Amino acid sequence: MQTDQKLVADSYSSSTNKRRDLLRFGGVLLALLLLNFIAQKFFFRLDLTQEKRYTMSAATKQLLGNLKQPVTVTVYLAGDFPPAFRRLEQGVRETLNEMQIYGGANLNFIFIDPSAAGTEAARNAFYQTLFKQGLKPTNLGANEQGKRVEKIIFPWAVVQAGAQRRNVLLLRGSQTVAPEQRLNQSIEGLEYELASAVRQVAPPGGRRQRIGFVVGHGELGEVSGGLGLADMLTAWQQNYDVFRVNLAQVPDLRGVLDAVVVAKPTGPYSELEKYRLDQYITHGGRALFFVDALRVDLDSVSRNGAALATPYNLNLDDLFFRYGVRLNPNLLLDLNCGQIPLVTGTSGDKPKIEPLPWQLYPLVNRFSPNPITRNLDAVYLKFTGNIDTVKAVGIRKTALLTTSRYTRVLPAPVPINFNDARLEPKPQLYQKGFQPVGYLLEGKFRSLFANRAVPGTTRYEPDQNPQAQPSKLLVIADGDFVRNDVDAKTKRPLRLGYDRLAQTEFANRELVLNATDYLLDETGLIAVRGKQITLRPLDKVQLAEGRRGWQVLNLGLPLVLLAAFGAVRAWRRKRRYARF
Repeated sequence: MQTDQKLVADSYSSSTNKRRDLLRFGGVLLALLLLNFIAQKFFFRLDLTQEKRYTMSAATKQLLGNLKQPVTVTVYLAGDFPPAFRRLEQGVRETLNEMQIYGGANLNFIFIDPSAAGTEAARNAFYQTLFKQGLKPTNLGANEQGKRVEKIIFPWAVVQAGAQRRNVLLLRGSQTVAPEQRLNQSIEGLEYELASAVRQVAPPGGRRQRIGFVVGHGELGEVSGGLGLADMLTAWQQNYDVFRVNLAQVPDLRGVLDAVVVAKPTGPYSELEKYRLDQYITHGGRALFFVDALRVDLDSVSRNGAALATPYNLNLDDLFFRYGVRLNPNLLLDLNCGQIPLVTGTSGDKPKIEPLPWQLYPLVNRFSPNPITRNLDAVYLKFTGNIDTVKAVGIRKTALLTTSRYTRVLPAPVPINFNDARLEPKPQLYQKGFQPVGYLLEGKFRSLFANRAVPGTTRYEPDQNPQAQPSKLLVIADGDFVRNDVDAKTKRPLRLGYDRLAQTEFANRELVLNATDYLLDETGLIAVRGKQITLRPLDKVQLAEGRRGWQVLNLGLPLVLLAAFGAVRAWRRKRRYARF
């Protein structure tokens, strides 16, 4: 009887335990399903890094969340890289992974290894295909474990949406810094470069912003058929609608244009034209000024070997002065400079031409930390003067571009002779220090015509206009800053900043585009360029000395822990079942 009761009790206990296990399993399964449902509806991520390197900006999230069509990003930075290059590749992957979270099904990316072809002929053919698409390879070096490592890579991504495509250079930064720093600068700029390309191929809805380049005073946009400004106009037209503007014919620019460009004027502005430009700026209009203070006639220099740089009469000095800057009538000579070709002798019956340093062509690689110039490569200037600041209440002035400390200042009139390039410069004459040549002005500008009669009328402007709005201006004391060279044979414009002698491309184009985005970008995407990631390099001496110990620790410690875990588990099993 007792045996039967025990069997019944055991059966009841077994069924109870089974029911409890099933309920527990069902509860866990239901909790997992509920957790997945909540995770899909309410997404969040935690970025525990000090610089928030994995956190997308609000502007990028909004851009990606509003995509209306599929966007594909094809990255050619893949392959067997040394650790330094793998860091850049990993940075691209991490950035795209974060972007895909907010872009959803409308954003996809793939990585392609250009060197993965089975044969050398196939690999070279693929290289040629990429080169024809404008994707140029880069030979970048780095020091790994005391050895110099070089790798030919294609640091490019192609962002495509429908028929629109943009090539994105992933390897940015200044070429004057160490390779590790340049890679770090490139990683810092990945979010902006990729998001900016996505915005170009899949622009958000709404009216395209309008840029007007001023003509009527001998500007670059009207001389030689506009070829000198052709590359910059092409770059602007990818994101904006671009128009010619004659201030004498357009009575009011407000509400018509979002920004105006004044590029190397050579003739004076009338008071009425200046008034219209002033009213546009003081009412919130944005403007980019690329203006020379001195006239340099290169044709006369080439014919006679010498010329005299004299001040322009543009009738804009008082306008700049009211806004807070003064373009000084001088020329800067900088030991950090570009080159010009000069005949230095003969080779047989042909002239021998060599590139020689020309201190009147400064190379500027000293910038402010502003998003416009952050991590920017060097820019090229020609016959530039310095800029002084004057008091302007409520205007914030940022010196974007500054020459090197080895600068010389020559006041007007300045004699110019190409043969001076043959002479060895005297360093003791280049002691004027850093000279600003480009300024960003931000704030609410006071009108030049305040308390004055409007030109051609008897109506006076008020001292304080209640309709005045904050604005932003870029002023660079070099009209040739936006001027591209033209191929003498094909008559086709070259890319802005390309130097045929040095066979390199300076960052003039990138700076102008960044400045345009900064002046016009209402989403705040340009602020992403201010992202900073701190390098924390290991001590290579200590690393080399303690390498063997760390290797032993990393290999031996997991084995010791595994053996200890197995021993403890076996002891507990033996103790548990020894009672039976």
